[in-house]
Amino acid sequence: MASASRDEDDSREIHIHKKQRTNEKTSSTMMYLDVLHCHVCFKPLTVPIFQCGEGHLACSSCCPKLSNKCHACALPFGKNRCIAMERVLESMCVPCPNAKYGCTAKLSYWKKQSHVKECNFPRCSCPALGCDYTGPYKDLYQHFLDTTTSGVFTCGKYFDVRINIKDKVCVIKRECKERLLFAVQCFKETDDVCVNVSIIAPATLEVGEFSYHIALPYIVDGKPMTSHEFTVTRILECFERPQAGNIWICHSLLRGERLEMKLCIEKLN
Repeated sequence: MASASRDEDDSREIHIHKKQRTNEKTSSTMMYLDVLHCHVCFKPLTVPIFQCGEGHLACSSCCPKLSNKCHACALPFGKNRCIAMERVLESMCVPCPNAKYGCTAKLSYWKKQSHVKECNFPRCSCPALGCDYTGPYKDLYQHFLDTTTSGVFTCGKYFDVRINIKDKVCVIKRECKERLLFAVQCFKETDDVCVNVSIIAPATLEVGEFSYHIALPYIVDGKPMTSHEFTVTRILECFERPQAGNIWICHSLLRGERLEMKLCIEKLN
């Protein structure tokens, strides 16, 4: 078995415990992580690993970018795989970086980054203003419930949302067995304000999909101004604008530094 330091990814050393085939004893050695990283992108090598005639290595994603020419000596990579290094990567078993938050997964070193993106035990920060709590996702809802107050909404019904632009975020919760927190965020730009509604949850957690639309307190042709339907995105940290699901509101529609609107969140399917 192999075990790794549970520090952040910039840790430079890893201790490997390898069971010998001749007996049940376990030997221990130490390896520097640099030897397991691609010298082109400096990320962990991924299988398949290719090598040139001089033995220089590159990960599978970098070879096409190099036009299959070695970055060190310009010799072609071709289809020459470094089976020995691939076996080293496959044999190294490391704990998930989120082990201290409850994840018990053991995985090959080269699969660590892809696992972290799908891990159900990610580190989350409390979205409440002024709170510096950081902990496992499974404890976030209860922490938020114990330390702050927020509105509760029902899916499919409009409810009032008021946000001070400078505060950037308003957190609401949906009372259900999943105990979900939603963040209504606003980001002030030069000519307008970007509004986004996100659910604070790991990407792989089975909580369903949601959409949202808003209504502003302005009447046009006898009807309130409403937006198109947007997808509720998933986030783990607030105060960073998501790449999708954003609504842009002109400054002229704001009431000073305060954003007032009606919001409707619906669960899909």
